[in-house]
Amino acid sequence: MAKTIFEEMGGAYVRQGDYFLPCLSLPAEKENKSVGVWGQRHLRYLKQHRKVLYTNLITSGKLNSYLADIDKQAEDMFLRPVEQMAERESVSEQLKAENQMEWVGAMNNIRHRAMEIVNTELIFV
Repeated sequence: MAKTIFEEMGGAYVRQGDYFLPCLSLPAEKENKSVGVWGQRHLRYLKQHRKVLYTNLITSGKLNSYLADIDKQAEDMFLRPVEQMAERESVSEQLKAENQMEWVGAMNNIRHRAMEIVNTELIFV
């Protein structure tokens, strides 16, 4: 029996019942970087809304490094506006010492606005 193109390229088949299925495996990732909260959110978005991109990244073995990069970018994009808004709105350590509840409320407001910016500009795109 003649070899198929897949077999000529070094592939093999395994018999499952009446069928011969190709033995396929995904390429190994070069580095196993940790993925944080922002990367996990983007991963969930890719799985639900960008299935082709998700499939391409996973089959090329680049998903983990892509998500780690997105996570780092998002963290940088989140921290910068939080610091700028806190300075602009006079939310400082002095306010924290004088009125903790007001400081917590102001910081939560700032963090939620910064989170919304990151989500719309980087995570859910």
